[in-house]
Amino acid sequence: MFPLWPTAASTISGEVDALYLFLISVTSAVTLAVLCLIVVFIFRYRHSKHPVADQVSGSVPLEITWSLVPLGIFMIFFVWGATIYVAEATPPKDSLQIYVVAKQWMWKIEHEEGQREINTLHVPMNRDVRLTMISQDVIHSFWVPEFRVKADVLPGRYTTLWFRANRPGKYNLFCSEYCGTMHSGMIGKVVVMDPVKFQAWLTGGGEMGSFAATGQKLFQELGCTSCHRFDTQGRGPNLVGVYGKPVLLDDGSTVIADDAYVRESILNPGAQIVAGFKPIMPSFQGIVTEDQLLSLIAYVKSLATPEEQEPVSNRPPVPKTAGGTEVQ
Repeated sequence: MFPLWPTAASTISGEVDALYLFLISVTSAVTLAVLCLIVVFIFRYRHSKHPVADQVSGSVPLEITWSLVPLGIFMIFFVWGATIYVAEATPPKDSLQIYVVAKQWMWKIEHEEGQREINTLHVPMNRDVRLTMISQDVIHSFWVPEFRVKADVLPGRYTTLWFRANRPGKYNLFCSEYCGTMHSGMIGKVVVMDPVKFQAWLTGGGEMGSFAATGQKLFQELGCTSCHRFDTQGRGPNLVGVYGKPVLLDDGSTVIADDAYVRESILNPGAQIVAGFKPIMPSFQGIVTEDQLLSLIAYVKSLATPEEQEPVSNRPPVPKTAGGTEVQ
């Protein structure tokens, strides 16, 4: 039997399908009712055989009815759709973090534990998965029909998408935004695995080390350790335990140290100067790739608070995300 829509393979699929069916049912019912009335009026009020219908000059109850009934139906659409949208836009805090870089014409996947993939995404079943995505060139769109999730992947800006797959198997991954001559070939697979098998797969491909370890090595190679230190003697701010916290800027405003802030601090360090520091850090625009930027962010995110970290002598210096720009 020909399926009306793709297999439902995520926890949000049922809600999306139910809303879709409700929209189709209501619009079909209204369309059919209007069509029936048109046919009835055509035959009932034919000028050659029947008198002209009486003109209704005004009716408050009638006007209230045809105003409030459609409004109520549309509000159901709005509230139901907004509820699903908010749920899809709010990843659970304990989600499995995976990074995605889109480029013409492939999907580059990087797991925090060190696994790298091209055009294939392995995820565990019944586990919340959060994707942090960015494009290396043009606008793309990450779409898995069976999960009922889709999000644009933009150059210069991080977007997030999350899902919880509840059925094992292989599912299609498409780019649903025209991105060039090979757009139709930008396809991949999402492989949903048993959690135990996924963990075995995940730990079997981390020869290059974790994503945060890659970022740690990179900021050392870039010379970031000379400014960003664990003590108060560095020319740049201390980055330990600052991710996700408010940062006080030299203009008196505050900003949250999230992925976008760390990225901007690396590429455009003079944009937001941390209070108490000078704008002395050079820009790394054109020096680091999107993959490397994500690894630096992963390292900043991995830094523990002072109470949780090892003694300074036993730990490498923190990464430099903004000379004069702090993430704290």
